[in-house]
Amino acid sequence: MTTVLSRPAIDQWPDLARVPAGARTTVSAYVARHLFTAAVRRLQVTVRLEGRTLGAGGPEMVVHRPEEFFARLGRGALIGFGEAYLTGAWDAPDLGALLTVLAADLPRLVPDRLQRLRGLAVARPPRRERSTRANSRRNIAHHYDLSNELFEEFLDPSLTYSAALFEGPEPGGDLARAQARKIERLLDRTGVTAGTRVLEIGTGWGELAIRAARRGAVVHSITLSTEQQELARARVAAAGLTDRVRVQLLDYRALVPADPGDEAPSYDVVLSVEMIEAVGHDFWAEYFTILDRVTAPGGRVGIQAITMPHQRMLATRRTYTWINKYIFPGGFLPSTEAIEQLTRRHTSLRVGDRLSFGPHYAETLRQWDGRFRAARERVLALGFDEKFLRMWHFYLEYSRAGFASGYLDVHQLVLTREGDA
Repeated sequence: MTTVLSRPAIDQWPDLARVPAGARTTVSAYVARHLFTAAVRRLQVTVRLEGRTLGAGGPEMVVHRPEEFFARLGRGALIGFGEAYLTGAWDAPDLGALLTVLAADLPRLVPDRLQRLRGLAVARPPRRERSTRANSRRNIAHHYDLSNELFEEFLDPSLTYSAALFEGPEPGGDLARAQARKIERLLDRTGVTAGTRVLEIGTGWGELAIRAARRGAVVHSITLSTEQQELARARVAAAGLTDRVRVQLLDYRALVPADPGDEAPSYDVVLSVEMIEAVGHDFWAEYFTILDRVTAPGGRVGIQAITMPHQRMLATRRTYTWINKYIFPGGFLPSTEAIEQLTRRHTSLRVGDRLSFGPHYAETLRQWDGRFRAARERVLALGFDEKFLRMWHFYLEYSRAGFASGYLDVHQLVLTREGDA
């Protein structure tokens, strides 16, 4: 049985165990109270606060401990907002609906005249979480090495942990079929067939590699998660495909020799599904340069990426978020413009075929959260605690709100070499 690995129980986080205090907190809490009440009065929400009802009507938020809520919000901004939920300082009967309204208005929650002071209020990413070679293994383990059994509780049987592609314009229906559709589309668009040499960066639990191998491809899949490598190898063996799939514990930067004059491995197709989010914007140029170097002449690169609007990306690239602190250390989302700019500037790769399907991610996350909440007792039996349940629910609904509001999107992008037929 897989054990819960390396991560402290959520109630051991010191920032949750104590409420901010002191003169600085008093001032920041006062400012936070003013900004929060002014913002929610014009939003389609219903906020219960100190016997008052604020908002224009809509999803409900109940502030149970106002002093703590505003102290955390004032000192931690959006991180503090999430932390106040984890401690129970506020709650919402329909968390996803509330967060969707807030996400839709996120760039305007703070008045324009105060936006210029943003750099003084938000936290900066700690250097220990930059996605360097030394840090990346630990960053990945923080999330993906929690417990394979945890992920089995809320993912579909293929253990595919990325946006599904449902049939038709209105996403919904069977999750497993939608996940298969997403993978098969990417394999189709990149031309994976019998004899194709495939590199996969970010193994997950092996479903894409298995499906590519069933087409007759030979797959080299790399990951930094020991838990994922173990289970992916077992699933490949169970499928009878060990002669076609190699799953290696390897950083993508180790794919190419240190000496530029030495020959790098060559692949017909390079695939990476929702892995660029873990690369970190400081390393995007290196990432795409390596993809370019290992792609054979006439080859293709297929990427699935969670994206955000370019101007918001530029405004937030030095911001430490709740998701970074509790879920994905070192992570950051690109824009499609950034991907196109970087590949044009540093590589011969050019974006061609593309598909945007953000609403499908909102539905994927809705189904994941429903499965997770239904598995409550089994998750507790794995050794996770009540606050972890609350944290994971907030993570899934916080993410769903980003896609449901249109603040976030997800794309499948196929890149080919400039000048290739």
